[in-house]
Amino acid sequence: MTRTKPGETKLTICVWHPFTEWRPKALLSETIRRRWPELRVVHLPDYDRLPQELPDTDIFVGYSLRPKQLQEAKKLQWIHSTAAGVAQLMYPELRDSGILVTNPSGIFSVPMAEHTVGLLLALARNFPDAVRCQDRRHWAQQELWDKPQHLTELNGQLLLIVGMGSIGRELARRAKALEMRVWGVTRSGKGDAALAEKIVPATQLDAVLPAADYVVIAAPETPETQHLIGAAQLARMKRTARLVNVARGLLLDEAALLRALEAGMLAGAALDVAAEEPLAAESPLWNAPNLLLTPHTSAVSDRLWERETSLFVDLLERWFDGREMFNRVDLARGY
Repeated sequence: MTRTKPGETKLTICVWHPFTEWRPKALLSETIRRRWPELRVVHLPDYDRLPQELPDTDIFVGYSLRPKQLQEAKKLQWIHSTAAGVAQLMYPELRDSGILVTNPSGIFSVPMAEHTVGLLLALARNFPDAVRCQDRRHWAQQELWDKPQHLTELNGQLLLIVGMGSIGRELARRAKALEMRVWGVTRSGKGDAALAEKIVPATQLDAVLPAADYVVIAAPETPETQHLIGAAQLARMKRTARLVNVARGLLLDEAALLRALEAGMLAGAALDVAAEEPLAAESPLWNAPNLLLTPHTSAVSDRLWERETSLFVDLLERWFDGREMFNRVDLARGY
């Protein structure tokens, strides 16, 4: 692939999402224009003009391109996803195109790790029920203690992190600071031994689930990881265990989780993601016992677009200098 020079490059930025914070801020395009005045930058607020801008676009920054749109992008050499998850791009036409795909992996890790620690603490200390009692002006000390899920501590508890990528590693650092024991699950069974006392391959997930007090799903979404945690896996967990999903909704069988919570097979769960978002008002998850929901906000931070901009400018520098690109998506693995 012959890389373009700034003066001969058109870069198109296009994301529209109902949640405003996922839409690229002007900081991104303005920073690029200041750094490379000769670079042609098109920043679209929605998809209306995208068909006419795609044919001569060299670099596309956005969330996704559909197969028909990819076919129109005759000059496209590089797609940079503004989302870390790229399952929406993993269709055959793109996999076979030779187009480089990168993502912003790493920029969401700190807020997501902090959010996850908050969920762990909320489950251990039963903050959701305490807040509900506050809403009713009810001093519920005895009731909170009398629940089957006693108020407990995180220290000394075994945290199993399913997916030890950048998010899982940041979570492990914080969990160790809370004196939790940390085990990890990775595709290969390899990982940073300084962050986890034990790391096993995904094929051994079922074997380690019974030991965990807390299980956090932080793995990428691929065809192999869909319903990674289903009825069989939930049945292997302790009745006192708690489950947290901050990855993607499809990694968890929500119907199986609902049955497990209703049957008292789990002490509690917290979800920041759902298989279909936004979660429908009629979803039974809203009223599931001992379930805490946050509306896919774990990655949101007031520093998001500063980090997105810094990372992408670094990648552009490397692109124009002919240097090795980082955060390349492995199109075979899908992440």
